[in-house]
Amino acid sequence: MIGDFPVSFIKMSGTGNDFIVMDHRRPFIPVADQPEFARKICRRRFSVGADGLILIEGSSRADFSWRFYNADGSVAEMCGNGARCAARYAFLHGLAGFRMRFETLAGIIEAEVLEEGGDVRVCLTAPFDFRLNLLLAFAGRERTVHYVNTGVPHAVVFVDDEETPVREWGREIRFHPRFQPAGTNVNFIRFLDGGVLKVRTYERGVEDETMACGTGAVASALIAVALGKASSPVQCITSGGEGLTITFDLQGGPAAENVFLQGPARIIYEGKLTAESLL
Repeated sequence: MIGDFPVSFIKMSGTGNDFIVMDHRRPFIPVADQPEFARKICRRRFSVGADGLILIEGSSRADFSWRFYNADGSVAEMCGNGARCAARYAFLHGLAGFRMRFETLAGIIEAEVLEEGGDVRVCLTAPFDFRLNLLLAFAGRERTVHYVNTGVPHAVVFVDDEETPVREWGREIRFHPRFQPAGTNVNFIRFLDGGVLKVRTYERGVEDETMACGTGAVASALIAVALGKASSPVQCITSGGEGLTITFDLQGGPAAENVFLQGPARIIYEGKLTAESLL
């Protein structure tokens, strides 16, 4: 899989979404081996552990490109919190200035590193495939679910109870026939004081609730505004307790432009992988 160890990496966190970030501009992991490599090093307790792997690569169209893998080794088209971490990594390592553009499978992402402490704002690709007020049978009865693709697919469910069984309901909706074959991420949102959204997300590819999901926070904000329940900018609190700010221009349809996601992207530690990290 990899010939030479140790391999340098940085562990980063975007509001609790954690990632292993590696400089892969001089490729050393064959593409065919990357999904299995991601799965192995993202295992918690047995390896580094993370929600995903980000490989920073070169680009002829932008400052850099990335390959993003979920913890189960599947490819994700986009990840909002991962994008913010990748942008700060690129800035700190001289790959780009404080304003940059980079390639993802969802398209070109624009990003800006706002301050030394780690706040990063990314401009996401335009969301599409809004589906409001879907009636879906799950958890024993029909419930209202909303949907939008913010680079990756997201279902949104409004709830009143903090004790919502996110893992169980999330898995059921994630694999619901209505969203196959790709499946969907699932966000459960409730309103806090001042119109702030508390967002809990079941992530496809991690197959569990994560501490944060950037594209999920964006999807939740878009749906809340489209339904007249909030207005831009929208403040979201993640499962990990940290805040994200989402701004956008909502249009009829609905449709949205100029979608920005802002929040912290923190460096947790730097390290070197040994061959034993893959055992």
